[in-house]
Amino acid sequence: MTHDSFAGDSAGAESPHGTDETRDVATDGGADAAGADSVTLDPWGSSTVSDYRKLFDQFGIETFDEVLEEVPTPHYLMRRGVIFGHREYRAVARAMRDDDPFAVLSGFMPTGDPHIGHKLVFDEIIWHQRQGGDAYGLIADLEAHSARGLSWEEIDEHARNYILSLLALGFDPEEGDLYRQSTNREVQDLAFELGIEANFSELGAIYDFDGETDVSHMQSVITQMADILYPQLEEPKPTVIPVGPDQDPHVRLARDLAARVQYFGVTEAYASFETGPKEGALVAEAYEVLCERHPDETIRCVDAANYLEGEREEGATDETATTLDSTITMLREAGKEPLRPRVRIVDRNATEDAFEALIEAVDGEKRVYDEHIDTFELAREEAEDLAREVEVAHGGYGFCAPSSIYHRFMTGLTGGKMSSSVPASHISLLDDPEDGYDKVKAATTGGRETAEKQRELGGKADECPVYELYAYLLADADDDFATEVYEECVGGERLCGGCKEQAAELMEEFLEDHQEKREEWAEKLDDLDIEFDSPRAQT
Repeated sequence: MTHDSFAGDSAGAESPHGTDETRDVATDGGADAAGADSVTLDPWGSSTVSDYRKLFDQFGIETFDEVLEEVPTPHYLMRRGVIFGHREYRAVARAMRDDDPFAVLSGFMPTGDPHIGHKLVFDEIIWHQRQGGDAYGLIADLEAHSARGLSWEEIDEHARNYILSLLALGFDPEEGDLYRQSTNREVQDLAFELGIEANFSELGAIYDFDGETDVSHMQSVITQMADILYPQLEEPKPTVIPVGPDQDPHVRLARDLAARVQYFGVTEAYASFETGPKEGALVAEAYEVLCERHPDETIRCVDAANYLEGEREEGATDETATTLDSTITMLREAGKEPLRPRVRIVDRNATEDAFEALIEAVDGEKRVYDEHIDTFELAREEAEDLAREVEVAHGGYGFCAPSSIYHRFMTGLTGGKMSSSVPASHISLLDDPEDGYDKVKAATTGGRETAEKQRELGGKADECPVYELYAYLLADADDDFATEVYEECVGGERLCGGCKEQAAELMEEFLEDHQEKREEWAEKLDDLDIEFDSPRAQT
């Protein structure tokens, strides 16, 4: 979740595929990368994500183009496919449309200077704040100290630089919240409670921790989980975490922990017995088919068992056959009980008083069991809201599962990965503007071997780090300009020398303006409610 952790390094080897004006936005990750049979997501690693499409299949990340139309006035990073994936962002988009409360949070691990890759996350936080969201920017100093071994003096210096750039780009500190992990007691207390729900085996499986992993590193993970859920401490609400795809393990764990501490879980069911997702899908299939065949009859569990028995396929895998057998067994044991869709509210951690209050709160037809309530008149979303309301009223957190959006990594100016440790590959937001100009002028391009071939065949904008600068940063919200650069490049009208000159001049102007604003904010930092001199031992 922190940049260099939450949001990764925002630096990888993929590029956006055109703009929304010239072609369909490619939010599916583009062409297959050779040999990329699997994807490993490592929040502290340096590997790039070679094929974004694999994230959809392997980790359940959804393509952002499926939700784009639901977002009011989407950010240009969304329109251009730089933000390519999401988890449950619809809840955030709905809150924007309905003017309901929502939040955005992302963090930055202060291990070096902020650079143009970090600007993606800065922009995403600021845009959500301007859409009406409660915005949180945090400095992951505990993680920097435990996972990267930085001294507190180094952390203090870098923390100041990250906050200054965030403010200079437009973050409103009066309407938002800036904090350090090490000085936020509420975050640390929440981390302690969340830690009860996690164990070493789980962290080892997710993050490849072993017997040599120090305890502080593991604690820093749980602290990040508390960061992700922190915006909901006062009021449960949809919360989005903008990250690079390498940070998805953090998001998944936070969503799991949010569910584990809930008093109630809400699912859909067809009968009084509990089913897993696979068994439930079979029961739903049987119910729908039988309703179509016998619209005027009551469908009973034994009817569904007979249907599934008749649909048994020869040669099915052992897993499929086992699931089918267990489903048929449950249905036969239920016998003549009618199959009927219902929303089920399950008691996970509720107090006795909270469960009794929920029973009273569910209006209309319902069935009450020892550990769940089935309601026949509430929609799932209504049941979730009601369960959350009862939980909060009885001392629970009532967390909504955090949402996330995922942006593509930026290619290094020298090709390959943009890396903070390779100065020529990135442009720091603290670079002298003239140095920024020189780096762009020296950058690798997607041009042809000669100007003649460029005019004949066109440039390869999709593989060009300089075009990325236009699409990610230099064109800002001007889609027409980004489109013009792209079309002129691939059409052979734009040659690399002139293109780089224009990009270099724009970069120089951007850095000059950004650093002027940083200086203005530097004079006002003392007025902010954030500590830049760590009270911790300077070791």
